[in-house]
Amino acid sequence: MSSAGLSWGVAGAVLFGALLHAGWNALVKSGRDKALDMALLQLLGSVLGLPLVALAGWPPAAAWPWLLASVAIHIGYYVALAGAYEHGELGLAYPLMRGSAPVLVAMASALALGETPSLASWAGVLGVCIGVLVLGLSTAGLHSRRAVGFALANAVIIALYTVVDALGVRAATRGGGTAWQYVAALFALDGWLYTALVWRRRGWAAAWPHARARAVLAAGGAAASMGSYGIALWAMTRAPVATVAALRETSVLFAALLGTWLLKEAFTPRRAVGTALVLAGVVSLRLG
Repeated sequence: MSSAGLSWGVAGAVLFGALLHAGWNALVKSGRDKALDMALLQLLGSVLGLPLVALAGWPPAAAWPWLLASVAIHIGYYVALAGAYEHGELGLAYPLMRGSAPVLVAMASALALGETPSLASWAGVLGVCIGVLVLGLSTAGLHSRRAVGFALANAVIIALYTVVDALGVRAATRGGGTAWQYVAALFALDGWLYTALVWRRRGWAAAWPHARARAVLAAGGAAASMGSYGIALWAMTRAPVATVAALRETSVLFAALLGTWLLKEAFTPRRAVGTALVLAGVVSLRLG
């Protein structure tokens, strides 16, 4: 693993992964029932993971403690995500979670991985984080204290599973496996419990018609989700974790652009400032 910096090839791959991440989040945002959309997407992600495991094989034994820990942590992620969306809008919870997490990842990776970001990298992380928050947040949305609490709790969880998965995917490659084995196994194991919890709460009578109506779109979203996180974990075997985590959050920028293009949302001066901060952060990350 090279931790000296971020090559243009790895940066481009992570940015493409961020675009994929924005795409499946735009899919969830455009739906009428976000909880059922998310559950269906996670279920189909696990279904897609099974043939990938059959093709790639399971990761080596050294990766399994991290893999199982990640699956457990993701349960907390889904619970906190549902709480944030129950008490606040997607437009509040999503940028608050994603914009806060990279700073926590940078601090955690310094402790767990011994990766201390350079000054330019810290500037890039902060630029991306502040830009993401400016892009997504409004002062009106912050009045929902419970939503803010759930979102900030989930930022901590996101940072935790990011570092755990970085350790896991590196253990997999050191043990003779590949990043894609780890990703396939993670998706194959991850979605079943969350889907069961949501479908039990909402009832089969509501879940099944929704699943049939949204299956094709959700399958595309599941593939995008898998590709996005797979690229990020692969990149973490070739670049510092904090740099990759921050660069991945440019998905919020892509989401804003997709919202302007597909959902006809206004591209306000606040979004323009946020966009400029994110782009400046990306440049600083590359230079760092």
